[in-house]
Amino acid sequence: MKEDRQTLMLTHLSQLLDIVTGFGGFVVPLILWLTNKDKIYHMDEHGKSIINFQLSMLIYAIICIPLILLLGLGILGLIGIGIFCTIFPIINAIKANNGEAPNYPLSIEFIK
Repeated sequence: MKEDRQTLMLTHLSQLLDIVTGFGGFVVPLILWLTNKDKIYHMDEHGKSIINFQLSMLIYAIICIPLILLLGLGILGLIGIGIFCTIFPIINAIKANNGEAPNYPLSIEFIK
């Protein structure tokens, strides 16, 4: 195993592909995690946190859809999710580059 902070950083930043493609922000980190989890130190930890975060945000977005009919609360929720999905990958990419553990708030731990 080797230490490769740049790949960890790029794995976090690859979530931002959702802004461009709409779906790459889940697929690319998943592929990077699955192919490198046994090759790069801490990739397994970072990959799991990214996938847990992405799945959590997807569930929260699905919950927000019917809430749009309830005084538009779902729209506020979707805006919040959009902000979370933009800011926290950048924060955790910086943390990964500094050798720190990732922290994604409001993540449900699907994968341990």
